[in-house]
Amino acid sequence: MNDWTQGTAGIVFQRCSACSHVWYFRRSFCPRCGSTDTTMVQASGSGVVYAVTEVMRAPSEQLRSHAPYAIGLIDTDEGFRMMAHVDRGIGIGERVRVRYIAFGDAFLPQFTRDLS
Repeated sequence: MNDWTQGTAGIVFQRCSACSHVWYFRRSFCPRCGSTDTTMVQASGSGVVYAVTEVMRAPSEQLRSHAPYAIGLIDTDEGFRMMAHVDRGIGIGERVRVRYIAFGDAFLPQFTRDLS
């Protein structure tokens, strides 16, 4: 699979072939209609900020060197919502585009202002 949780740069979501519903967290069936006919799709990496918060105290030793940092909920252009790092200072309603930052052996999605 090609996505950041598997160690490569990319966001993958699922789409139901029966009802066209989309969702981010992997499931073996559609949460709307129950169909098992689903496909994995590569996301464009762009969307709009729904919510944002700043983390002042990191929850783990790995994240301590990054604090303070911002976390946002992103409404993607494909129609699902996901949580990810965002550049500090980004506000609700702003258009964003993903970039990937190295984090140990993995990549983390971080959304930045879409200036295009």
